[in-house]
Amino acid sequence: MLYKLKADTFFRRYGDIGYLVRKSDFIDRVVDSSGAVFLAALSRKPQDMETITRKIAESFVNVNLADIRDSALEFYAIFEEDGFIVSGETENELDKKDIRFSYTAIDPKTFGRGHSSKIRRTDQDTQTFLDRYFKNNPQLISFQIELTSRCNERCIHCYIPHGNKINDIEPTLFYDALEQCREMGVLNFSLSGGEPMLHPQFCDFLRKAKDYDFSINVLSNLTLLNDEIIAEIKANLLSSVQVSLYSMKPEIHDEITQIPGSFYKTRNAILKLIENDIPLQISCPTMKQNKNDYIDVLNWAHDHKCRAMTDYLMMGRFDHTTDNLDNRISLEDIEILINDALKYDPDYQFVVEQADIDLTDGQDTSNDRICGVCNTSLSMVSNGNIYPCPGWQGYVCGNMHEQSLRDILENSPKVKYLRNIRKKDFPQCLSCPDRSFCDMCMVRNANENPDGDLFRINKHFCKVAALNRKIVLDWKTKAAAAL
Repeated sequence: MLYKLKADTFFRRYGDIGYLVRKSDFIDRVVDSSGAVFLAALSRKPQDMETITRKIAESFVNVNLADIRDSALEFYAIFEEDGFIVSGETENELDKKDIRFSYTAIDPKTFGRGHSSKIRRTDQDTQTFLDRYFKNNPQLISFQIELTSRCNERCIHCYIPHGNKINDIEPTLFYDALEQCREMGVLNFSLSGGEPMLHPQFCDFLRKAKDYDFSINVLSNLTLLNDEIIAEIKANLLSSVQVSLYSMKPEIHDEITQIPGSFYKTRNAILKLIENDIPLQISCPTMKQNKNDYIDVLNWAHDHKCRAMTDYLMMGRFDHTTDNLDNRISLEDIEILINDALKYDPDYQFVVEQADIDLTDGQDTSNDRICGVCNTSLSMVSNGNIYPCPGWQGYVCGNMHEQSLRDILENSPKVKYLRNIRKKDFPQCLSCPDRSFCDMCMVRNANENPDGDLFRINKHFCKVAALNRKIVLDWKTKAAAAL
């Protein structure tokens, strides 16, 4: 019998645990040290059980090979049933079982019910477990790299000042970053910009990144998509491409990008990716200009079996200028959007049905981190500067021309400072009755404050959280009364 990891499954060993994720639908697992040994013995190439057993035996002392084989067979059967691995008598049989993503399927694996990008995990606490596991030993899991700060659009809500969009990454720096990420066990590798396809070596970068078996995501407006890029994307089996589509009305989309004709280029490129069975996520940030149009975008994505989401949580620019927020929708409009989510989005309904609105579970989260920045994730822009996250480019933690990525992660004073911040450092948030409906974000605080103070709470998002809680509480009350 032959075994191999599925094409959409990625595995990493971190200390004495193993982490496994299926990128087609974001189902993941954490396994103990023995399970990590069993999974590490697999690869993307088919292997027979004898070969696998010998690999596993190298990690155990005085254990009978037959016992290892029996344990491995039992273990692999579970993970094959859950869709992470495949087995068969021949390589051809394995290839037939390793079903790739296709929009021709009735229900593609990246297509959630309703209009949400939220995917239910089998284990809802996986990410929380990992964050706590790496509490004292940071482990870089996700890395986003800006190939170029240049962009061929001028979106009115963008958090990057237009004057900063001038640089391409040097190829030597990119390849060095790839190698360092491989050595550090990075799993998720995102290519962004600016507009990443503006870089003349985009295809070369894409090809090389896949050689390291990263789960690769590309963030692009797709206006520069061509046959060469499509061929590389298909050959390298990206986990996803993420694109923004602001309206199905060309004049509204183009008003937001400030580039005439951009709607047709983006829409046609989306259709081209669908035609080529390339996994795609459509984002529709909602603002004043398209507040009446996002449902049309989500329905269009639904009709084309694409994952899609909307987002109204716009933030200020990283240089603390905030005129882009003139496009932010009002609380009244946000109320309509939340009610639409409760009406049309089964995944969001599931989330609120399970939510502890009154926060009565008694769990002490005061020592939890705010988020994974500087612990499991970092970002780099084209000049080598390292930031906590893409939106926080005003907070430079180091530069890869001067330091290694590991050195920055483990020793940068700014990284250490952020990593030591806990929820208890925001006492007004810790005691807030609306905290279950608020993803408190340090960069949103910092970007909207003239002095970059990350501890000065952004009151706009407090109002949004309170509104969200009220709407959901009313919805749950009505749902209970209807039973």
